[in-house]
Order: sequence, then structure tokens, then C-alpha cells
Amino acid sequence: MKFVGQVSNLPHGKQVGQVGNLPHELLEEREMDLAITLDQRSMAPLNRQLYEELRKAILFGRLKPGERVPSTRALAKSLGVSRTTVTQSYEQLLSEGYLRAATGSGTFVGCQLPDELLKTAPIETSPPMAQTRQAGSTSSFKLSSYGESLTDTVPFEPPERTAPIHFKSGCPALDEFPLQQWRRLMLRHCRASDSSLLDYAPDSQGHEPLREAIANYLRRARAAQCDADQVIVVNGSQQALDLITKVLIDRGDQVAIENPGYLGARRAFLAQGARLLPAPVDESGIVVETLPVKSPVKSPTKLQDEVKLVYVTPSHQFPTGATLSLTRRLDLLAWAEKNGAMIIEDDYDSEFRYGSRPIPALQGLSNSDSVIYVGTFSKVLFPALRVGYVVAPAPLARVFARAKWLADRQTPMIEQRVLADFINEGHLERHLRRMRTLYEKRRQALTRALETHFADRVTILGENAGMHLMIKLRSRWSDEEVVERARGCGVGIVSARLYYLGGSGRGEFVLGYAALSERRIREGIRRLAGILN
Repeated sequence: MKFVGQVSNLPHGKQVGQVGNLPHELLEEREMDLAITLDQRSMAPLNRQLYEELRKAILFGRLKPGERVPSTRALAKSLGVSRTTVTQSYEQLLSEGYLRAATGSGTFVGCQLPDELLKTAPIETSPPMAQTRQAGSTSSFKLSSYGESLTDTVPFEPPERTAPIHFKSGCPALDEFPLQQWRRLMLRHCRASDSSLLDYAPDSQGHEPLREAIANYLRRARAAQCDADQVIVVNGSQQALDLITKVLIDRGDQVAIENPGYLGARRAFLAQGARLLPAPVDESGIVVETLPVKSPVKSPTKLQDEVKLVYVTPSHQFPTGATLSLTRRLDLLAWAEKNGAMIIEDDYDSEFRYGSRPIPALQGLSNSDSVIYVGTFSKVLFPALRVGYVVAPAPLARVFARAKWLADRQTPMIEQRVLADFINEGHLERHLRRMRTLYEKRRQALTRALETHFADRVTILGENAGMHLMIKLRSRWSDEEVVERARGCGVGIVSARLYYLGGSGRGEFVLGYAALSERRIREGIRRLAGILN
């Protein structure tokens, strides 16, 4: 039914929902969807039901003050009712002040709601399901062991507090990224008339040209032994760790981790119910001699001490910055093979070394299928690019690909295609060469500033690789006081205590330098020295 009557309280004879002289077809394209439930079998007239539904939507906040509501024509079409029904409902809401009509613009929720709102009982919010149990209920909601592991108050990473000069680790020099080149490659694929870009990927393992590019790069730059069939493209190294843990770890299995070590890995293992075995780290990396040896005697008590998985960051240990020596690498591989354990090699920023040649990846040194290699482009390119990769032993590659499918089906396809071109056309390695030179200058500026302002009160660790270094600072202040005093003078630093399992590391701090200019690095250390001296 077509509504032809005028609404008496609308200005200049406008109909409810009419916007200027725009055609109705164009108006309907601009309309928002509004979920309304009407019961055709109810004794209440449809216009009254619609009035009540809209009124509740306004009172309960689904429709905000000043928000535009659909036109009468669009809402009638959406609900399958006559336009007269909608108009009558709108008229009542307009007369009560819930709606207002603006000449040439449409109909909107009133900015000053009527007195009825003040008399409406407040909406009661329920506490989380896991904390409630209704009276008379025969069952209660219970989190899984995985969910339970996420309810504690231990942070996943140090609290992010803004500061004018923030020595944040893991953040590259974003202003130096070749954005124009990336944009050109992105436009190349967006302009191509290839509808497969919008479809599901044919293989959850990842875009094949990207997997080939990654495998070629790793064989050349990291001496890895792999082909494209072993590469699984994932959404960053954290998803890689999550998938590996879910595939390999059962509740109660023992996992050895570096101590101190990466919090994201620790949390992934704990969420799966693993028992963590902290392994100490010195200037040569993880101390292999501290790892338990599998007993030849099969007994229940001995089996509990066996380590199923060991997680290491051999190229640039996080957070100490130590490089796992070649001797220790070979010892670790021999230990894993002898004890039937798997090694996760997290090679998160191995591209950046200063003053020394990179040691081949553990994966490339292994003569067995005992190493799972994890890498990411978030550190070397930009964090918003959630693309990483797993190089799995050949027998496990398809298993990880299917685990990836269950997690989120696929990594966004356009980023995979652009990244494949970025690698194959040589842009990645050109960018890495530029960043090595830049980061080395910033590393030198940081170490010199520390030596100048702190002299023998500071010990610098892990300064020959990566995008951060760790310092041991001799101060009369506690770590918390140092962090707060630094923040008070506009400098952000992170205590390393959070990275220790069992508590330790007093006076140790992690300083990232990749994202700071040399001038800001020097100024940050000058301020830090000023408030600590």
C-alpha cells in the first residue's frame, strides 16, 4: 500500500523518512538494516508492535540519540508490511519525542529523550557466564582447561604504556618501509580482473608462489633444508606456536623453555596444559647440559621427566640477545635425537646481525626431522602484516596445514600475493640491507649513550644482533621504581623480570632501538641517567 497522507507535525509537509528530492531507489541503497520482530498472529496491531519494538530499541540503546532511522518506505519493504503501518508507528514516536524529523535530511532518534526514559527500569547486566549459576539450574557453565589457563592476571606481554621516547622491542623502523613499492604491488593485484583473489584459497597451506619464495629465501639466507611443500603460511609467529602446540602437546607433557624467554611461547604452552621446564641461558645461549636425559628404564616416574618439546631462539635469544654457539647447536640437535624430542626454532629477527656472519639455522644443521622452524615478516617489514610461516618436517607438513584450516582456513590472499612479488622481485633483500645499516647505527648510538651516561654501572648484553639489547643496571631503585621514574620523564623501558619463570632478573631491562632515531636514542638515555643518578 502506498502512503500518500501528510504527517501533521512534520515541517513543510515532508513525509516521514523522506530525504530532500532524492529518488526512493537511491534512498533505499543508503538505508541501514534494523532487526525488528513482528508477530502476525498476535492480537496486538502491527503498528503497535512496531512502535513498542522501536521504543525499546531507543530506550535500551540499540538506536542512539541522533542516529538516523530507516525511511518508512525502506522499513516497510524490509519488514514486509504496509507503509501505513510504519508511518503510524513513526507518528506516535514523533509525537512522544522519541523521534524527530529534519527537513531535507530524514528521521532521527531524538537527542533529548522524553521523561518516559527517566522512568524506565535500568537494564541489568549479567556477570560473566563462568561466574554465574541460576537458581534451580541443574548445570553450570565451566571453562575448558584451555579457557581456565587464560583467566589468570599474568600479562601476555609487558603493559604497553605510551611515552614520547619508547625503547619498545620488536618494532621496526616503520617510517623507513618502502610503502610506495608495496602500494604499487598491491594495486597491481587489485586492478587485475582475477576473481580468485576474492575466493577461498585452494590450499590452507598457503599461496604456492609465496611458499616457493620463502623456501628459496631460507635455503639461500639461512642454509635451511626445505622445499615449498614443507612451508605453511600462518598469521604471524604466534599462530605458528599455537598450531604447533595444539598438534604436538597433550595436557601434562613437559616442555623445556629458555629462562628468561618469550612470553608468547610460554603462554601458548601453558594454555595447552604443558608442564614447563625452565632451562637457564648464558652468554652462549640455552645450557643444553641442564636438559633431562631420557631414561632407558621404562617406568611411570621416569616418563614424567621426559621432555617432549624444547623451544629456543638460537639466532638472537629473547630477551638476553645471546647467540647459540655452533657447539651448543650441535649438542642440542644430538640431545633431541637421542631423547626423541622436537625442537621449535623461533628465528624471529635473525636477519639483523652486526659485525659477525650469521650461523646457519638449526633446521639446516639437522640430519633428522627433529626441528620445526618458525619465522615471521612482522619484524622485518611491519607488524600489521600478519604473515609468518612454519617449516615443518615433511611427515608433519600436511598435519599442520589441516590444523591451520581448522584455526582460520587461510591467511588473507592479497597479502600473500603481494608478499610473493615483494620477495621475488628483490625488494625484501634490498630492504633488509638498508635496515641492517640503519639499525647498526642506532645500536651503536644506544651503546655509546649507555657507556657515556652510566659508565661501569651498566652491563650491555646481546648488542651484536637483532632489534633490541638487554642491560643490567646497578641502581638503588627497584625495577618498578626505575620504570615509573623513566616514564615520568617521558621514557618508556621494560623490565626483564616478567620474562623469567620463577622470578629473577633484578635490575635487567630490555631496550629496543630499531624504531628510534639516533637523536631520540641519545636523548632518552640522557633523561634516564638524569633521573637515576
